[in-house]
Amino acid sequence: MAHLRRAPLAVLCLLGGAAVSTCAVLLHDYAWGLVLGVVTTFALLVALPPGWWSRLSFAVGWVVVLWQATTERPEGDYLVSSDVSGYALLLAGMVVLAGGFVGLVRRGRPAGDSGGVETAP
Repeated sequence: MAHLRRAPLAVLCLLGGAAVSTCAVLLHDYAWGLVLGVVTTFALLVALPPGWWSRLSFAVGWVVVLWQATTERPEGDYLVSSDVSGYALLLAGMVVLAGGFVGLVRRGRPAGDSGGVETAP
């Protein structure tokens, strides 16, 4: 039942990732656009809580738009240029996808770790 409550959030994160990626793809030819797109992407990726319904959904939405932008258009050209800024955007896409999957890993405390709380002997 908890998954049904998280489904709208997953869709929202997916659409948010697609929107941010669209902006990054369209502005990556400008140095300020590339920096703004990558910084915004990484800030949102870090700010989202870990999980398939948030961080991974955002990353998948981001990468799907980037993937669609790298395919050849009917005119024979590409939206992502084959220069330094284009390759930087592709590298950012790989990092975003990896960050989405890393967000699935649950970090727990090692056995015997008090979490910084002092215990009385």
